[in-house]
Amino acid sequence: MKVYRDLNDLPKFEKAVITIGSFDGVHCGHQKIIEKVCQLAQSTGGESVVITFHPHPRQIIYPKDNTLELINTIDEKIKLFKKLGLDNVVVVPFTIEFAQQSADEYIHKFLIEKFNPSTIVIGYDHRFGLNRQGDFNYLKYHAEEGGYDLIEIKKQTIKDISISSTKIRNAIKAGEVDKAAELLGHHFLLTGTVVHGHKTGSKLGFPTANIQVEEKAKIIPPIGIYAVYVNYKLRKYRGMLYIGNRPTITEDGATSIEVNIFDFDQKIYDEQIEIELVEFIREDVKFEDLEELKAQLARDKEDSLACLLKLEKEPSKKKTLPNSSIVILNYNTRKYLENFLPGVVAGAPAESRVVVADNDSEDDSVDYIKSNFPRVSCIELNKNHGYAKGYNIALKEEDSDYYVLLNSDVETPKGWLEPILQYMEDHPNIAACQPKIKAYHNKESFEHAGASGGWMDVMGYPFCRGRILNVLEEDEGQYDDATEVFWASGAAMVIRSELFHKLGGFDEDYFAHFEEIDLCWRLKRAGYGIAVVPQSEVYHVGGGTLNYVSPTKTYLNFRNSLYTLFKNESKRHLFWIVFFRLILDGAAAMLFLSRGEFNFIWMILKAHIKFYSQFPSLMKKRRYYKKLVLEAKIGDWNDNGVYRGSVIWNFYFRKRRKFTELF
Repeated sequence: MKVYRDLNDLPKFEKAVITIGSFDGVHCGHQKIIEKVCQLAQSTGGESVVITFHPHPRQIIYPKDNTLELINTIDEKIKLFKKLGLDNVVVVPFTIEFAQQSADEYIHKFLIEKFNPSTIVIGYDHRFGLNRQGDFNYLKYHAEEGGYDLIEIKKQTIKDISISSTKIRNAIKAGEVDKAAELLGHHFLLTGTVVHGHKTGSKLGFPTANIQVEEKAKIIPPIGIYAVYVNYKLRKYRGMLYIGNRPTITEDGATSIEVNIFDFDQKIYDEQIEIELVEFIREDVKFEDLEELKAQLARDKEDSLACLLKLEKEPSKKKTLPNSSIVILNYNTRKYLENFLPGVVAGAPAESRVVVADNDSEDDSVDYIKSNFPRVSCIELNKNHGYAKGYNIALKEEDSDYYVLLNSDVETPKGWLEPILQYMEDHPNIAACQPKIKAYHNKESFEHAGASGGWMDVMGYPFCRGRILNVLEEDEGQYDDATEVFWASGAAMVIRSELFHKLGGFDEDYFAHFEEIDLCWRLKRAGYGIAVVPQSEVYHVGGGTLNYVSPTKTYLNFRNSLYTLFKNESKRHLFWIVFFRLILDGAAAMLFLSRGEFNFIWMILKAHIKFYSQFPSLMKKRRYYKKLVLEAKIGDWNDNGVYRGSVIWNFYFRKRRKFTELF
């Protein structure tokens, strides 16, 4: 989903299906309207667009009116929109000048000129223009001239939405946040900045983050204790929230909003956190002394934890999936697009958009896409940038919660993506995932590029559950557990978009091969996990753009493997690992010599020469990526998926050629 906050930065929308409104709360009634907009856009090959306003029009038109009560801040609203599968959200800066437009100017200079809509979905009571002179009938009168269809949201639907909004506000003001959640379709949110407090909670053994809510019109629930979830840096924590004036500690009467985050000990001053209010626990009371307060806080924690655990054990209703961009990087693979793109498009979740980024193909790939798939966005790059840089450039154009990086030679069965997205939503510490990857030409066998999740040995050699070196296992269900691994395959990788950019994306010096392992290593150094979800299964042709057995691939693999070690391995291990790699890579060269494959020997030697010649630039990169890792860090280095032995030794000398035989 793309977000625009400046009307001068809008793109040229194609067959836009638009709806306009405040959408405060983005509740169940709003969600039905947005679902209709998305369905219409999909059926016509157009784009879905929600137009909303900030500040709220009442704050500009009636600046002295303090009765406005907002369920959402604008950033909360945008986050909720992202979960609904929209293509675009336009946040119109609402000003006195904008409010003074005539109804005609609103239609022609705003709606038509800026959005060129094919369809407008609007309520019967929508009013616009100076003194609210424009209405639904006025829009209808201009429809033919403006070239748009007009779809009316029925009176009863509007009435239901109005009633729901009132009920939600009343429930929040009564502290009935669980009832509000039923009407909202999600928990009520409080977002704010962590500020310094009196640190009384820390002295009592219950440290709290004091929250400053910036939006003055935001509804604040009544005084009391609440069971909550806290979202911070893509992780969800349990906690308990206090809203009150701390009567046991002070008599100044100032209202304080503080949250005790369970199993959390980080300093997060001046950072923003998001709190989901789940259930009211008790009212605020004054205690005789701090010891009595401390005992009550212990009971409050137990009650809050019990409430949250009960909620988590309840059978979950079908959840709306987060939005994602399925991005296929293409270079001269028209034949694969013809075979596999129809399945990708047909099986994409409603919340996903499909994009092909073309690396300046010399065949007719781009013409084929434009002629046959009008809903598929095509990003045309100016030359063949390779896998790493090609994706880095293309993903700058996307604004989704998740990026789905998919090779053009991958067959995707219907429903393959949903289990991965749901797994990642349920496990916020997981940064990237892959499905089980099997061979397209032998669907009983694992495929080389990822199999059922990538591992790494102590020398920096990658292997997989289901594939060691070039030996592939048959899939007999032996690796069907969703679990953490070391790396996810770039042939079919799902990664959180925010983390992709925070950790610097792919190293563009790699061109191709090993870049996903390098990125996964950085993510693990920052404390995140990488996982495989074998419930999801895809089929990979393999070698679609560069043959698996080729001198060029050998060079890239050996060189990029050394680059990756140098940038990510700890200083105390790096020297001896590189020393032993020199010996082991030399042994690999001898193996090629015994086969008479002299080109491959030169490629290994060339990779090492290149590696040693790049020490100064690699040192700069090592420092650069270390800085990014520290900025994104949520915990200690995650070593799941590391094998503490040598896979080369086991393969050649102990004849252990299956993953299960290593343990």
